[in-house]
Amino acid sequence: MSAPELPGSLTSADWPRREGLRLLTNALGRENIRWVGGAVRDTLLGVGVHDVDCATTHLPDEVMDRCAMAGIRTVPTGIDHGTVTAVLEDGPVEITTLRHDVSTDGRRATVSFANDWREDAARRDFTINALYAHPETLEISDYFGGLDDLGARRVRFIGDARERISEDHLRILRYYRFQARFGAELDAEAEDACTELASTLKGLSRERVADELLKLLSLPDSGATVERMFNRAVLRVILPEASLRNVEIMREVIDREAAQGFAPDPLRRLSALLPPSPDVAADVAARLRLSRAQRAVLIGVASRLGSDTDAPKALAYHEGNTIAAHRLLLAGADATVIREWDAPMLPLKGGAIVERGVAAGPEVARILKTVEGRWVAEGFPDEARVQQILREELPQT
Repeated sequence: MSAPELPGSLTSADWPRREGLRLLTNALGRENIRWVGGAVRDTLLGVGVHDVDCATTHLPDEVMDRCAMAGIRTVPTGIDHGTVTAVLEDGPVEITTLRHDVSTDGRRATVSFANDWREDAARRDFTINALYAHPETLEISDYFGGLDDLGARRVRFIGDARERISEDHLRILRYYRFQARFGAELDAEAEDACTELASTLKGLSRERVADELLKLLSLPDSGATVERMFNRAVLRVILPEASLRNVEIMREVIDREAAQGFAPDPLRRLSALLPPSPDVAADVAARLRLSRAQRAVLIGVASRLGSDTDAPKALAYHEGNTIAAHRLLLAGADATVIREWDAPMLPLKGGAIVERGVAAGPEVARILKTVEGRWVAEGFPDEARVQQILREELPQT
């Protein structure tokens, strides 16, 4: 089946000709595997491919045996669900045995292995993710109109949208992420189903929710999608702290990022969706199970009220470039001056103050801090000026 007007082509792509994939095809048999999912979809859309996945009719044990005989190392990364990862020189490949769902509860699925490609495709989420490519001919098997949806830039659930979401509630957030990344034409059934079933997101693990939310916020222009999530009462289920004004601020931040040459940053955008309260930031970080580093950034940016945005280098010196850039962009200030700026070190140590006759202890620390404050306020002058400031701050005898 030939694709409609699409910018990319599997026959002109480099990745299907990788030597590692040829070895894998020989090991498993060309009629027993198909490239599937993101690599096929992204190639047709003219987007760079990073990971390659394949589906196979072989059971996991046979996959590992065949790979071992061909000298290919495998790792049973998800063997309970039929997934084995082949470790190849040109990148790992996830190999998953064809499956069908036995039972689902919205959070996890019990699967059984199958041998029918269409049956495997039917359990996937979106039509654009259910395109299977023959490893040699690169002919595409499209069981649910995924090629037409790609051509229309439409993200559509396979079959009934409500049933697909009931199988895995995370598909609500995946829908919005894929729609923000690829979509242009909205699918009314998908939008309505996500709205109706939004409350089911409460039953998911916070880690899964956070992972999808941060992936969405990492996309170049996710503002319109996040605003639609807010208007359809989906965002408030996972982020009740966000208001319409917060969403507007996030969209303003996206515009500033682009204007000032900053890459999208999910924590910066998440901060924009929250009120400027360290306590709120701490609560959200805990609820989403963010890492310690992510929590520190979120709280640091939340302390933005009262920031001296007129002195960006001073702000970066005290808070670090990352938090300072986030605060400046949220405040509508120019953050470009600190994008590649390295904070200098104060050319003064406590020992130099002791040598001037000040007894070691709190007084040395006080003088050092005062000198540092004046040094920062003056724009980090050279050592000669620091010594002059020190003389002015030393106790007069």
